[in-house]
Amino acid sequence: MRDKVTEIKEKIEQADAIVIGAGAGLSTSAGYTYSGDRFNTYFADFKSKYGFTDMYSGGFYPYKTLEEHWAYWSRYIYINRYTDVPKPVYNQIYNLVKDKDYFVLTTNVDHCFQKAGFDKHRLFYTQGDYGLFQCSKPCHKETYDNEEIIRKMVLSQGYEIINGELIKPEGVELKQAVPEELVPYCPRCGEPMSMNLRADGTFVEDKGWHQAAQRYDEYIQRHKNLKIVFMELGVGYNTPGIIKYPFWQMTNAYPQASYICLNQSEAYAPAEIAGKSICMDTDISMLLGKL
Repeated sequence: MRDKVTEIKEKIEQADAIVIGAGAGLSTSAGYTYSGDRFNTYFADFKSKYGFTDMYSGGFYPYKTLEEHWAYWSRYIYINRYTDVPKPVYNQIYNLVKDKDYFVLTTNVDHCFQKAGFDKHRLFYTQGDYGLFQCSKPCHKETYDNEEIIRKMVLSQGYEIINGELIKPEGVELKQAVPEELVPYCPRCGEPMSMNLRADGTFVEDKGWHQAAQRYDEYIQRHKNLKIVFMELGVGYNTPGIIKYPFWQMTNAYPQASYICLNQSEAYAPAEIAGKSICMDTDISMLLGKL
């Protein structure tokens, strides 16, 4: 392991540009887990009432009312967007690249890069943002910040927010529905609002999304003939066409490019770029401590 760690350090130090590609495994390594103790802490009442055992399943559950739907989703959004991630993984990545010419391409929607200090103009969130609403129809291509209404929703269920954390007061029985007046509707057509998450063909790519996509494309074009490092962190095979496959293709095509893949159980590079790649099957949070 020590040899590969040294190689990674050298690649980063010598790089003219570093493109970070981040997937769900990175946030999992940082402590944003969606099952187990964390799920039970915030959703034990939903688990008892509806029977699902992880946050993803709860997000797709067909609730009978919008009041129930938003009770669940407001908790989900708050703890995965507006609370601090448990481990300093994103801060460690920032300290690793902050003095380099970097850009971040991510399928994560939890805003962890910005909270760690990354320049928002060097970030491209391809799959949306938990912090944004959109029209569910959608009748127009705009998104809306949701922090204020999400806070009101979780407070209406009986929670308190203390130092940014969601706290259930002792003896309080939580509600699994929000008041009707807190249910969000589109300001233009009156249809229910939905999350700005790429789940189907209704996903809104707003002005900010297109500007970020253009900045990313321009960044790649400026650096493709320099020492560019494609550093893939926690990217699986759910949507490999967004980060993984393009990183492989660009590493193969660009003369001075290198590929670094850090992932637990899925660290791999094709034979065509094996000589330009460093792959480590490891817990990212542990490795970043060594870097």
